[in-house]
Amino acid sequence: MPHTETLPSNPLPRTRGVVIACQRDDGKWLCIRRSQFVAAPFKVCFPGGMIEPGESQQQAVIREMREELAAEVAPLQCVWEWFWTQRQVSLWGWKCQLLSSKLTPEPKEVAEILWLTGEEVSNHPDGLPSNRLFVASLAAKTVP
Repeated sequence: MPHTETLPSNPLPRTRGVVIACQRDDGKWLCIRRSQFVAAPFKVCFPGGMIEPGESQQQAVIREMREELAAEVAPLQCVWEWFWTQRQVSLWGWKCQLLSSKLTPEPKEVAEILWLTGEEVSNHPDGLPSNRLFVASLAAKTVP
């Protein structure tokens, strides 16, 4: 069930984005600290970004990981939907297999790479509020 805030009667066009979850064998999730040059500077979150016109969610997942971390991923399952009316944003969270062994952050987008437990990312003092909801969905979903 997606997390949805009350929608206004005449909603503005929504911005659509993806959030990407890659987990290591030790159970930690790939997170980033955003750079000073992007929205919500220095906040800790999962990698991701906006879906471009004509692009599928899966294509956006693959492109965003290449742009932010020069990494290849295989999208496995969409496990989360979040509709934020305050800013007219819709996000879809994808569980992915990380195919790259090396991560190279793009300095214009990523200040730091972090590997965090679900609890650490949910409670991080610099975390985005949506992190907790995404982590809860990740814990509730399993991918065969």
